[in-house]
Amino acid sequence: MLTILVINSKGGSGKTTLTTNLAAYYANRGFRTAIIDYDPQSSSLHWLQARPATLPAIHAANGAPAKGNAHLSSRQGWVPLDTEVLVVDAPAGAGGLLLKDLVRKANFIVIPVAPSPIDIRATADFIKDLFLVGGARTANARMAVVANRVRNRGSSVYIALERFLASLKMPFLTSLSDSEVYLRSAGEGLGIFELDELVSGRERQEFMPIVRWLDGHFPNRFGVRSEDKQAILEGSRKWAAFRAGSATGRFPAFQPSLGK
Repeated sequence: MLTILVINSKGGSGKTTLTTNLAAYYANRGFRTAIIDYDPQSSSLHWLQARPATLPAIHAANGAPAKGNAHLSSRQGWVPLDTEVLVVDAPAGAGGLLLKDLVRKANFIVIPVAPSPIDIRATADFIKDLFLVGGARTANARMAVVANRVRNRGSSVYIALERFLASLKMPFLTSLSDSEVYLRSAGEGLGIFELDELVSGRERQEFMPIVRWLDGHFPNRFGVRSEDKQAILEGSRKWAAFRAGSATGRFPAFQPSLGK
């Protein structure tokens, strides 16, 4: 199973935009795709509810707790064992054991950052936590950052964001604009690659460096071309067998942070 974790402790960074468009991209390529949404706002799941039944199916799993309950309903937490691509929409403020668990299970970690001084500072602190608390330094996951909700690439705020992202010891993949096309696709349960290219051409071009980065690492991770679905499915079986004490395919319930 290819597991892509979309995460930033700062709310409003655009995690759901990345999650839903990545899931739609892989579903349209014929991969059995699932989203698990750990965010209590359930934005990714609302997107799935609006998704037309005529489009490639994406399995939904709810990782967030019910109100007043820190434990997950088992019926909501299932991820099918034959899932080939799992995209994880992490909650804002993830830390402690939850952060460690999310990092440990990920093959790839994508960190969206919005262009504001508050977001830059918060992301700098989060990346420290990712290494010190989440164990990213010793994990096998590959990490990259994406500038998100960019309005003006010539502004001093965006230049500061680019400078910050370039200073990180991880790939800076692309900048996604603060476009109404993303809002439209979100409201209709679509990915930008499912809209008419005349409508979403610019947004597709912005997004492609992310999927090229992911696809480019398939050979390193699986020893096969990205198109070789059978080998990726075999990786899913091995991943499932590796999980200690579980053959259910269920991810753990969201737990409150236990501190750093």
